[in-house]
Amino acid sequence: MTTLTDIVFEDPRWEEVGLEALAENVAVNAMEYLGFPVDGYEIAVLACDDARIADLNAEFRDKPTPTNVLSWPSYDLAPDEDGTTPDAPPPPDPMMGESLGDIAIAYDTCLKEAEAAGKTLRDHTTHLIVHGVLHLLGYDHVRDRDATLMEGLESRILGKMGIADPYKW
Repeated sequence: MTTLTDIVFEDPRWEEVGLEALAENVAVNAMEYLGFPVDGYEIAVLACDDARIADLNAEFRDKPTPTNVLSWPSYDLAPDEDGTTPDAPPPPDPMMGESLGDIAIAYDTCLKEAEAAGKTLRDHTTHLIVHGVLHLLGYDHVRDRDATLMEGLESRILGKMGIADPYKW
């Protein structure tokens, strides 16, 4: 079996957290929960800091501030109707594989959010990677029913991984 995630470490603090193994495990769990095969797909993950993610947020979203996670899907899989399941990604090419897209995650913001919520950095990062993977697969939270669908999936995937529902306080 090939790996699903390909990590680029710009901030070495992520290596200390074990992000490479964590991201792989989380992405595999999310894909399997949704019934997608893992072999042949790839997700690139940029492990960065707040300065880098603020630059990316400014460049791609016109928001020059740090954020926890950003994603860039390779395909527009979003459904037209609010609250319905996105289209499936194309099957991977057996010779070349198929990129589902890219995720960037910022250490500083993730750590601050985890501490503020009384969560471990590992659990919060797990949630954010699930969140990013769902974005790559066409899920979103702009429209109300889409948000309900996405948050429900996040909660169930995290629950299967032994992590408390992030939307229940």
